[in-house]
Amino acid sequence: MKHEINPQETKRAYAFEMWMTAPMPMVTLVKTMNVSRLARLSKKSGVKFNTLMCWCIGQAATGTEELHLLPENGKLYQYDQIAINVVVRNRKGGINSCDIPYSEDLQQFNRDYLELTTKVAEECKSSFLDGYMIVGTSAMIQTELDCVVNQYTDKFLNPMVMWGKYRKSWFKTLLPVSFQFHHVQMDGGDAARFLERLQQTILSI
Repeated sequence: MKHEINPQETKRAYAFEMWMTAPMPMVTLVKTMNVSRLARLSKKSGVKFNTLMCWCIGQAATGTEELHLLPENGKLYQYDQIAINVVVRNRKGGINSCDIPYSEDLQQFNRDYLELTTKVAEECKSSFLDGYMIVGTSAMIQTELDCVVNQYTDKFLNPMVMWGKYRKSWFKTLLPVSFQFHHVQMDGGDAARFLERLQQTILSI
């Protein structure tokens, strides 16, 4: 569910006044994550690495107050449910979007991930959820990337987490992660805390 709230009655009041009409209100932070535990768990459990990453993002987002807020059409909305959007390669070679509801139960999230993405790939039709705060993701695992800066469009103001292929070394598996967000939604410090929460989630899954 989502409902409109008065930005003046929130701690985002100043940011709303400053950035709601800014021509380029998106900000991108990049943090290199230690994903060694995630890579090992993926091999041991058979759950896809990207599925585990998406679950960790949902877990970290759920505990981040600002990621339940989103500016839309000059208004500010609050959401009580989180979903993760993934980009799916369909059977025709094109791409579609797929929203997956976040569940604290990793096995349930994995079942939903597999079922929904398979359906989207087969039908070549995007699948969207209403009433959810959507955290976008984009995994470009064909190559190692240092940073990703997404296009800015007023059709999608949601936060976006992006990454490439992880990097193996003798002792760690590392993954640079780009996080793009709307400045009305959060400040840089809030975004940095989200990224740290994501790292801790990955280390403790």
